[in-house]
Amino acid sequence: MVSVKPRGEKGDSVVPVVSERTLTNVSPYSILNRFIAIFVRERAMASSVDELRAEVERYRSDGLNTQQIADEMSLSQTTIKWLSSGGVGSEDRPEDIRVGWRSIAVKAGRIEAISYVFCDIIEEEIGEDVDTVVGISINGIAFAQAVGGQLDLDLAVSRSISDDGGGHISEVFAEVEGKKCVVVDDVLSGGTTMTKTVNNLRAAGADVKLCLVLANKSQRNEIEGVPLRGLVRVVTV
Repeated sequence: MVSVKPRGEKGDSVVPVVSERTLTNVSPYSILNRFIAIFVRERAMASSVDELRAEVERYRSDGLNTQQIADEMSLSQTTIKWLSSGGVGSEDRPEDIRVGWRSIAVKAGRIEAISYVFCDIIEEEIGEDVDTVVGISINGIAFAQAVGGQLDLDLAVSRSISDDGGGHISEVFAEVEGKKCVVVDDVLSGGTTMTKTVNNLRAAGADVKLCLVLANKSQRNEIEGVPLRGLVRVVTV
């Protein structure tokens, strides 16, 4: 069974959202409710283990590594390794949940709408004590760009370049040295990617203030001492 826990309602906070036909004012938590509805519909479309294994192998043949496949499938790296190994026993099967959010990803306006909720959380958690938003490649970049546009922040990008913890802060985008950063990604599973991103940012001289994700599949509320907030928490019960 999957339990989806939205954040509590927040007063009368209102943000402008551009719909397909008109400009209206809606609560960011109305947007969140729509996101949960989309998430629940996609969750019902979960694949079988054999289908997941075939999908992993297809990505392998395309040249993707474990980290990149985990990003594509919104599964943990541990699960991807288990699927790749051909494991079939329930005793060694990782506990995981596949999070589908493609209904959001295919529309720029929907990504922008979700960014309003992220912005509201940033204001609630750290106020204006931020000047840079960091998107984790690849799925966190679109949300980070939308958040940066709303709050007029610098945009930086973190890339995972290996399965064993390697990473890189892109030099194409904003520098992070001396900056107060918020990190954004789509899904947090075991926290490996977010942890190495926080450590890489600190090594580059950044002050990491907050980590944000669409869906938190763990019980964690912080990463390396940095507060972690998810729009929803997804756990097996």
